[in-house]
Amino acid sequence: MANDVQAMVRTNRWRLFGWAAAVALILAPLVAMQLDAPGVNWTAGDFLFAIVLIGGTGLLFELAARASRSWAYRGGVALALIASFLIIWINGAVGIIGDEDNPANLVFGVVLAIEIAGVIVARAKAEGMVRAMAVTAGAQALIGLIVFARGIATNEPPGALGLLILIEGFAVLWLGSALLFARAVREA
Repeated sequence: MANDVQAMVRTNRWRLFGWAAAVALILAPLVAMQLDAPGVNWTAGDFLFAIVLIGGTGLLFELAARASRSWAYRGGVALALIASFLIIWINGAVGIIGDEDNPANLVFGVVLAIEIAGVIVARAKAEGMVRAMAVTAGAQALIGLIVFARGIATNEPPGALGLLILIEGFAVLWLGSALLFARAVREA
């Protein structure tokens, strides 16, 4: 019983830290605006978007953490959520391919749709999540190769190679998620 109480205290500390970090992320631009930091001029819509995205990501992780005690499963969920969060955040803020208004960025919505469909088909069970994240990684990698081969947005920062590395970096996150889910299957 004492071990259960200690585990609960550790878990609650991590939860508290996670939610405090989420609040800090949302408050950081508000503080920066009060200090007249250059380039920080958020609207109410920007704050609403951040609250929904950060809060939604946190809530999804909370659900996953309650669904499994496996650290590998939780890690797989965390990597998938990090990849999803960053794709949405970067695309919304500055765009991955060119600027945020470049219609080529809509292709990353396809990657997220593949991820979501995979999670639904897998019913969030580790066995199916391995395949779902592997397919998502494959789609992400293919997009990177197509963007690089076609020379899309090569004249804009970060350049062709930088863009390839960024897009394929997301594929690595998806693949890491698949590997963690595979470990969770082996542990079960």
